[in-house]
Amino acid sequence: MWDPGKYLDFDDLRARPFYDLITRIPANAPRRVVDLGCGPGHLTGVLSERWSGAVVEALDSSPEMVTAAREAGVSAEVADVRTWRPRADTDVVVSNAVLQWVPEHRELLRRWVGELPKGAWLAVQMPGNFRAPSHALVRSLAEQPEWADALAGAGLRAEDTVDDPIGYAELLAEAGCAVDAWETTYVQRLTGRDAVLEWISGTALRPVRAVLDDDGWSRFRERLAPLLDEAYPPRADGTTWFPFRRVFVVAQA
Repeated sequence: MWDPGKYLDFDDLRARPFYDLITRIPANAPRRVVDLGCGPGHLTGVLSERWSGAVVEALDSSPEMVTAAREAGVSAEVADVRTWRPRADTDVVVSNAVLQWVPEHRELLRRWVGELPKGAWLAVQMPGNFRAPSHALVRSLAEQPEWADALAGAGLRAEDTVDDPIGYAELLAEAGCAVDAWETTYVQRLTGRDAVLEWISGTALRPVRAVLDDDGWSRFRERLAPLLDEAYPPRADGTTWFPFRRVFVVAQA
């Protein structure tokens, strides 16, 4: 279950890759723009402002996120990206920090560019930090005897969850697209106690929280916190540097 409030705790830092992504979409007057995985809708309005003449379609698989988006004034709908298909007038599709949750996303990318009208744009951003300590330590702790049975089927993501930019460039070029692919590592300055733990509680730790009861969740966090502090040492001023790699691709069908 997604917690919109926890996700928005770091709104400014989470939003930066979105802006870096959409600035590289050179669409002039799209008819329909799709926010595929709109979350709490806090960025959907940016698409409406950027392309004011377009119909903006906002979708998310989480009912909690869709409720939050509607409360924010976004006309969002519950939908699964795995079964979503573009309408005939879809000229821009934006998927921001969504497809890392979908193991078959490479097949989806091929299908989408095949179904989009000629000249349409597909823009995708995903975290590329699954080899980083923030994820490796979670996987290692989940394999300990205390947690192994409960978390065996939790769906923690592996090191190869997301390809490097060349992998997506090759995939979409083979599908006939013009492709712009790149990566960026943001060095984020987090604040507060257990800063990295709080950051990943809204994203990477979701599968753990979904499986464990309140007591188990508290114990898991207590064990994880010092490991993360060792990997990402807090500074004397109470802030913590957190490198976060992101993978981007913008393709024209």
